[in-house]
Amino acid sequence: MAKFPIARYRPERFPGLCLKINKNSHIAILLFRSGKMVCTGARSEEEAHRAVQEAVDKLREKGIVKATKAKVVIQNMVASASLGGDIDLEKATYCLGKVIYEPEQFPGAIYLMDKPRVVFLLFPNGKIVCTGAKVENDVYEAVNRLVGALEEDGLIFYRD
Repeated sequence: MAKFPIARYRPERFPGLCLKINKNSHIAILLFRSGKMVCTGARSEEEAHRAVQEAVDKLREKGIVKATKAKVVIQNMVASASLGGDIDLEKATYCLGKVIYEPEQFPGAIYLMDKPRVVFLLFPNGKIVCTGAKVENDVYEAVNRLVGALEEDGLIFYRD
């Protein structure tokens, strides 16, 4: 940790080291003993690639790794948005298919979309979370398909 002033390591709480590239960055790199890294907080694929490479460069400069280039594989993208209207989750359960909605357990509905293969969390206030995409374009395609389905079935009520 002395080599990285912007790093946290508390193995009793989490098995990886959390490294910030710089103080003001919203991106964190999680480093594990296996040599694997996880990039969180990047707002695009390009930003994730750049942050991982920057972390590898810093680790190499400090003599911690010998690698010059990291092989980056996007496993899971998470995106959130507000649709600007209210969603009828009760009706969505029947219209969209593959929806789990148990308001006593969780305030949102879980919608499993087949194509692209992603999972949405839908909330009554129109906020959504999309997870599981491996490429950015899948997020945009999935959100557009979701909005289209919500509008087509009269499940979203836009606020003025």
